[in-house]
Amino acid sequence: MLDLVIEEARICDGTGRPSFIGTLGVRGDRIAYLGQERGLAAHRRLRAEGLVLAPGFIDPHTHYDAQVAWDPLLTCSPWHGVTTVVMGNCGVGVAPVRPQTRDILLHDLVNVEAIPYEVMRAGIDWQWESYGEYLDAIARRGLGINVAGLVALTPLRHYVMGEASFERAATPEELATMARLLRQAMAAGAFGFSTTTIRNHIGHQGRPLACRNASQEELRGLCRVLREVGRGIIEIALDSTGARLISDADVALLRLLTEESGRPVTWLALFARPGEPDFHQQTIAKLGPLLARAVPQVTPRPLITQGDLRHPFMFASYPSWQPAFNRPLAEQLALYQKPAFREAFLRDMKGHVRHHLWQRMRVLEVANPALRAYCGRTILEIADAEGKRPLDVLLDIGLADQLQTRFQVEAFNYDPEGVARLVTEDRFLIGLSDAGAHVDLLCDVGYATALLEIWVRQRQALTLEKAVHKLTAVPAALFGIPDRGVLALGKVADLVLFDPDTVACRPPEFVCDFPQGGRRLVARAEGIVATFVAGVQLYDHGRHTGALPGRVLRSYETA
Repeated sequence: MLDLVIEEARICDGTGRPSFIGTLGVRGDRIAYLGQERGLAAHRRLRAEGLVLAPGFIDPHTHYDAQVAWDPLLTCSPWHGVTTVVMGNCGVGVAPVRPQTRDILLHDLVNVEAIPYEVMRAGIDWQWESYGEYLDAIARRGLGINVAGLVALTPLRHYVMGEASFERAATPEELATMARLLRQAMAAGAFGFSTTTIRNHIGHQGRPLACRNASQEELRGLCRVLREVGRGIIEIALDSTGARLISDADVALLRLLTEESGRPVTWLALFARPGEPDFHQQTIAKLGPLLARAVPQVTPRPLITQGDLRHPFMFASYPSWQPAFNRPLAEQLALYQKPAFREAFLRDMKGHVRHHLWQRMRVLEVANPALRAYCGRTILEIADAEGKRPLDVLLDIGLADQLQTRFQVEAFNYDPEGVARLVTEDRFLIGLSDAGAHVDLLCDVGYATALLEIWVRQRQALTLEKAVHKLTAVPAALFGIPDRGVLALGKVADLVLFDPDTVACRPPEFVCDFPQGGRRLVARAEGIVATFVAGVQLYDHGRHTGALPGRVLRSYETA
């Protein structure tokens, strides 16, 4: 007797092979039947009537490290058919942690991932110190979907080095301690470690994020831990990439990480470059054979962000804006009025890849009624109409609104021809959702449904089978996610049932459902009929069933 049978489904098994109409049966948490029989004895039977049945999607790039402390469902991910997430990316996280470094970790997350401090302060209860204790605390609370964790290098350095982590490289003794702690974390089930070299990744009090001070010898030492244990992956955000050609120094860094660890590396990010749809070929040529072990992440949609001048994350890549972070309102108001600040910003922008910024940035909403005429207009339109510099328009509107004006900008990846080439390239990993981060700036959590909507149904750049393969088996294999990513006998029954004719990602909207009434952007899904985790239905047409069948995955589990 099977526990669940799903009949008349278009089974897309994650391998990329042609789909077929058939039946899938579940016993316990495992797939026990996959074929074309009907009428199998089961406690529960669903007739899919041609809906697509696929492995649950695996999101390789999230920042749920804080949110998991108060939201066991990890919304919005499961709304879009995601059943497993990888968190701890970009070198930031919440473990390991000493009581005296908790506040520092929170401010790191504020500055790098734009998660509100008050929300985290209210929502995290700190029932852990070591990384293993963190994983155990998550597991005890219960989870809707599965979590695979990376050890973030910044909290590891804070834990070992304290304040010195902001200033210098580790000593040999400190490195030995970090290596020991990483080894313990891997023994507890971590899937590797993460770091960043991006210049706008700034930490507590506007100082460079601690992991950016790691020496190559530190990285070698941590890589050797992964080589010793024989599993794990490294995730790194590189400063020279995005819509720019990767630098020689970053290519050398990727080579160091892969050779010293013997493990795969995934790096951020590769975006489409405006007017150059084949720009990515330059990166492919520069990496050469290294590309097989150092896999870039790409996204199937434009990176559309929004924000205000009170929390100026969208300008964090410009050195002139560093004094604006983590400052009282009065100091920010004074800074934005200074001619010296404005001229420094203009100098920063010269030759910058975002030279079309002003024509892609518009006023989204204002608090001051006298400014409502600006809503919906681009900064360039307003500047042309008023005979002002775009920079002055931005800052003057913000100042007149006490920094409450919300601006929206298409930051990257807005050239569809270039994006098509990125998402169809077999050597690239689709991800970059940043789920759990930038909560009031952007919401790209629906990248999977967007891929199916835009690049399968609308543009037909990918077959359904190929797209599902990229969303499931590819990240599962790269990260070593055990028993998931394909539909096969004996695999865990993490499943998503969706309508290929309607699946889509809705535009983001604001809700106030975080601790302390914190506001965030969420994106609902269309066409996701059901999501199952370990054979248990988690969502039914977007409604939570009340179950919490997810778990903390451990890298040492047999795949």
